[in-house]
Amino acid sequence: MNAPTAPWVQLNWDALVANLQRVRALAPRAKVLAVIKANAYGHGLIRVAQTLHEADGFAVARVEEGIALRRAGILQRIAVLQGFGDREQLKAHQTYRLEPVIHSVHQIDLLEAEGESHQSLRVWLKLDTGMHRLGVDAAAFPSALARLQRRLGAKAVALMTHLARADELEVSDTGDQLALFDRMTYKLTLEKNIANSAAVLAWPESHRDWVRPGLMLYGVSPFPDRPGPQLNLTPVMTFKSRLIAVKFLSPGASVGYGATWTARRPSRLGLVAAGYGDGYPREVPSGTLVLIDGHRVPLVGRVSMDVLSVDITDFPQVGVGSEATLWGEGLPVEVIAQKAETIPYTLMCRVAARVPMIEVQANYGARENRL
Repeated sequence: MNAPTAPWVQLNWDALVANLQRVRALAPRAKVLAVIKANAYGHGLIRVAQTLHEADGFAVARVEEGIALRRAGILQRIAVLQGFGDREQLKAHQTYRLEPVIHSVHQIDLLEAEGESHQSLRVWLKLDTGMHRLGVDAAAFPSALARLQRRLGAKAVALMTHLARADELEVSDTGDQLALFDRMTYKLTLEKNIANSAAVLAWPESHRDWVRPGLMLYGVSPFPDRPGPQLNLTPVMTFKSRLIAVKFLSPGASVGYGATWTARRPSRLGLVAAGYGDGYPREVPSGTLVLIDGHRVPLVGRVSMDVLSVDITDFPQVGVGSEATLWGEGLPVEVIAQKAETIPYTLMCRVAARVPMIEVQANYGARENRL
């Protein structure tokens, strides 16, 4: 179908598959637990799971996400990173064959209180090696493991941890966390899972039976100084719009709320139909790059709810109807996130519901699908 006048998000499923293949190449002996929580980082939970049908399993944050995957016919293993917090959620894990992450003794208490009704449950026991968020402390880990194996069976428990600073290659924290994990688990022949995207890319010693990539599957780098394309990753999401008007300004004329940018020369401005109401960050300053028909031009003035302005003076061939790329192919989302003093996750996850999604795949071209 023809692209809407403005704005829209283009989702390249071929790129998603290619990024999974990149994970396989980096960790060839590991199974892949693809992280698709938060609506697959804004890309669409069900469609991403369907496209990643060669993944060995999926990780979501909450039980409701796991249920949605099962109801959509997803058959792979599904780990629920927050696990269960009450009896009802525990029952849902059993009913839908979900694998809760056990991160507190309270969850084991709930499990034991249920008697023998959850004997077929498989779980992931999370060891806190230094993240100090969710996870069982090292002192409580042996007892927690013994209780789970006694209740569920010796092989029904897999082991995991989460790395706090794997994207910071110059610090020792990741090595310390890996050493602690190994000290606590080296005698155990259970499945093990450590590596997030940063560790898949930069810490091969963290690759165990499973790896757990999230951000890199969507073509985005976990490292602030190296965008995805430099790591042979291809962006899946491209945020696009069009110019809906052109304005001519004399030197000294200002643009937008607060008059934060003033023309220093006779200027030609393009008005892009996209703003913070669509999920583009209001925080970005003048000078932030936008691609207009492939040309890099600077954003000028404050981003409004529905419109942003760009300086197209140097490109007279650009005009109303020209295509704008706000991030994605040709302009990594990491660049825009850095300008907004945030991280790429926040931008991808907060694209507004009013923005239509256009799926692109070599097999069938493009079609609109609200995800």
